[in-house]
Amino acid sequence: MENFPCIHTVIHQKNMKTRISSPELMKLIEEVHNCLIERPANLSSLKVALEDLFDYLTTQDGRTEDNCKEADLYFCLHDDNGFNWDHLPEDYKLIIDDIGGQLHDSIKNPEISENFESSPEQLLKRIRNLKIKD
Repeated sequence: MENFPCIHTVIHQKNMKTRISSPELMKLIEEVHNCLIERPANLSSLKVALEDLFDYLTTQDGRTEDNCKEADLYFCLHDDNGFNWDHLPEDYKLIIDDIGGQLHDSIKNPEISENFESSPEQLLKRIRNLKIKD
C-alpha cells in the first residue's frame, strides 16, 4: 500500500472525466496493486485479486466507462508510478498488459476491446484460465 495514494491521485488527474470512480473499484485496484508489488509474487493472491476486480467490472454497477477507463489507466501508468510486473510469468504479464491496453474502449468502442480480447468479460475469462505456478 506504500505508493497507492500517489497512484490514486495520478489516475484522477490524468482521467479527464469529472465523475469520481466508485470506492469499490478503488478498493479492488488497491488489492491488485498490493499483489503486484509483492516479491516474490504470490500468484494465487494475484489471480484472486484480478478475478475480484473483473468480477466487479462485469456487473451492471461496475461495467461503466469511468470504471473501465480508470482500471485501464492504472495498469497503463505502472512505469510512471515505480512498479511493474516484470517478475511475473509470461501468461500473467500478457493479460495485465492487455488490461492497460484496450479496456478503456469497452463501453464506447466495444469492437476494439473485443478485437484485442480486452473487454471485461474476455479478460475475466482469461484470468480464470491462468495457471498458478507458485
